[in-house]
Amino acid sequence: MSYEKVTQVKSRLIIGTKQSLKALKTGIISEVFIAVDADQEVTQGVVDIANELEVPVHYVNSKEDLGRACGIDVHAATVSIKKP
Repeated sequence: MSYEKVTQVKSRLIIGTKQSLKALKTGIISEVFIAVDADQEVTQGVVDIANELEVPVHYVNSKEDLGRACGIDVHAATVSIKKP
């Protein structure tokens, strides 16, 4: 389910943990996707800020599949979707 949503909104994606963290702090994110096989030390900051701001966090199984859903050739631990 989550991969399909990411694929459908490619024009509004923010790919990467650092970029997602910055975007969350500016209030432009509607939801976040985290790969469960990503290092939790890397993604925990995004999860914490998202929870604090009441931004929905969705978990997906694979960094590789998340990257592929974004249309990139590398793995993605964190992907955020900008508000419309």
